[in-house]
Order: sequence, then C-alpha cells, then structure tokens
Amino acid sequence: MLNDTQVRNLRPKHKLYRVSDSHGLCIEINPNGSKLWRHRYRFNNKATMMALGTYLEVSLLDARQARDRNKQLLKQGINPKFPKIYSYRDNPDEISFKGMFLNWLNNKKDEWTLGYAEDTVQRANSYLLPIIGKMPIDQINSPIMLKLLLEIQDKGLLDTLQKVKGIANGVFSHSVGMGIITVNPVRDLPNDIFKKKPIKHHATITDPKEIGLLLNMLDQHIGSDEVNAALTIAPHVFLRPGELTGLLWSEVDFHARLIRINAERMKMKKVHLVPMSYQVLTTLKNLSQIDTGSDYVFPTPRNKNASITTNALLVAIRSLGIDKFTFTTHGFRHMASIRLNELGYRADIIELQLAHTKSNTVKAAYNHSDHIEERRTMMQEWSDHLAKLKDTTPSLSLSKATTIDETMEQYRKSKRKTI
Repeated sequence: MLNDTQVRNLRPKHKLYRVSDSHGLCIEINPNGSKLWRHRYRFNNKATMMALGTYLEVSLLDARQARDRNKQLLKQGINPKFPKIYSYRDNPDEISFKGMFLNWLNNKKDEWTLGYAEDTVQRANSYLLPIIGKMPIDQINSPIMLKLLLEIQDKGLLDTLQKVKGIANGVFSHSVGMGIITVNPVRDLPNDIFKKKPIKHHATITDPKEIGLLLNMLDQHIGSDEVNAALTIAPHVFLRPGELTGLLWSEVDFHARLIRINAERMKMKKVHLVPMSYQVLTTLKNLSQIDTGSDYVFPTPRNKNASITTNALLVAIRSLGIDKFTFTTHGFRHMASIRLNELGYRADIIELQLAHTKSNTVKAAYNHSDHIEERRTMMQEWSDHLAKLKDTTPSLSLSKATTIDETMEQYRKSKRKTI
C-alpha cells in the first residue's frame, strides 16, 4: 500500500506509468507530471477503469474512500461509472436496444467529456430506453423509430428530437459494425420528414431615428449603477447578453483599451477581443471607481460574487415600455450588424467582431487579434455614430409615451411643429 510521502515523491518518466495501492486503486503518472487516481474493477466480467480525480485535489484518503464507495455499488450490481443507468439486470452483451446502447456507451465514453456522457444517458433514459430498451435490436425497424421520433416532435422538442435521433443512429451504426444487425433503421429516415428547428430572429431596431430614440430611452432607466452601465455600453460592444453581464475586471485592459473575453465564456470557445471606444472606456473607468470588492464588472447588489443576470437587462428594457416584438437584449448585436453593413464596413470584419467565425469557414484562419486596428477604428466610429444619433434625436418624457411606437409618434409631431 502507498503512503502520502510515496505518492508525493512519484516522478514522471518518458512514458505514462501506474503504481498500485490496494483493491484496484492505483495512481497514474503522466509524462507532464500530472497524477491521476484510477480505480480498476470488473463489471459483467469485463475489466474497466474509472478516473477518481487528480492528486493533490484528491488525497490518498479521498481516493480510497471513492474506491470503497464504488465497491458498494458493485455489490449492488451497479456500474460506478454510470450509476443512473445500470442495474443488476443490465447486460451490455444482451442483444436488445438497451444492451447495445450500453455496449456503444462503453465503447465511446472515453472519447467524451463526463458532461456529454451524462447528457447522453439522460436523453436515452427519457426518450429511448422506456420505449424500445427491451426490444431485440434486430426487430426495431424504421416505422418504429419514426413513430418514436415524431412523438418527440409533437411535443415541440425539436432540438431534443435531433439529439435523440443522433444517439439512436450511433447505437444502430455500432450494432451494424458489430455484425448484430445489417440495417440502421434511423439512417433510412430522411431529414426532410422532420420539422426543422426555426431560426430565431431577435427583434431589433435599425432605423437611425429610432436608434437615437432608443438610446435616449435607455438613459432614462432608473436602476443600479451596474445595470445602468451595462445598458450604456451594450450598444457599443456587440457582446452576447451573457458575455456582457458576466464581464470580469481581469478581462478589461484600460491601458491597451481592450476587453479580452476568456475563451470558456465565448460561444465559439475562442478568446475574443473588443476594442474599447472612448465612450466605453469612460463608462468602465467611472464604474471602476465604485469599490464593490467584486471580480465582476457588473456585480449584483446583493452578492458581490455573482454578476447581474441577462434577465436584469431585459427587465430594464421592458420597464421602459419596449416590448419583445420591438427589441430584445440580443437586438444590440443585430442592430450593429445591420447598420454597419449599411454604412459600408467590411462584412468579414463585422462578423469577426461579432464572434461569428466558425471553424469550418475560411474566416477561422483569423487569429483573435487579426485586423485589430481596423476593428478599433470601426468600433470608435460606431460609438461616434451612436452618439450623433442620440444627440440629434430629442429626449422625450416617458410619462407621455410608454412604447417606442408612441415615442416615435411624439418625435414626428415635434418635427412637424418645427417645419
């Protein structure tokens, strides 16, 4: 058996190696120096190995306790890796859909993240196994799968439909490859017999006069400094609502006049740069003078360790009488995209600043800092354009108008009076 000193003194070698503790517990030492606890055991007469965490995050004692918990599950006939799906009756060698699902799962799980594996199990438990889990897999045909998938579609779960279809396709394809069946019944179902998930277009405002009115209305919002500041810079930075509200002070570089959004917070999982116009810089510098003791630029007043929510921005917009058919929090991005294209800026630079670039396009060749000076110029000119629209549009009292439409009508009346 190992002790703490021995574990601490284990050194990396040119190749990965493992050192045993007891009862299947071992520690794996990688060439880069990382150490990972693993538990080796047998389930349904098949050898398997389960990661228990890294040392030092998981101590020797913690690892032994995790191993012992696994042993208790094994005594109940439950695989510790997937306790929510296995029971003592389950058999990955059984030629049923559930048996082949487990077989496929065992084959693929090491390629997946834990979260993806758990999501796959949850969807199978909810939509596939209760209906076809006990059926012999060679008796499941296309009409059966069509009925199952259409029932999901009838519930309006179009995103779930595609994901469940993907799981079933994976199981059947695996079964074909294993020689258990000769035909994949999902493969023969054409995509055009299912409804496509509708593309969601977020309501926005693109008329220059109405943009000016919108900006003046936002100025009249009465709320916390954090919500007001977020609303102020939202039209200028093109960020998704969650990227904006979760902004960290560590992502704001006043000296370089750049916002650097961490990759893990971005939809495309790439670091994203936002050049700060002087208008944005001034707003954030003013906000930084308020000592909240928070890592967040926009912390919630009730908890410095949490940021304001995207819903806080939405509530603020709705409180000004702007309904969901007129404008949404995503509308700031669409407003900028449409207007900048109309103003003649390069489409690829706009898309890059919106963080729309995808890995399967030529645009993926851009580094996150590419064209930064051109983007900096565009962002400053966009902020100046917004300021001009705001200054040339009268600020009308919300007590006399409760919607953008009513405000626009007041604006038209005021223009007619001046003619």
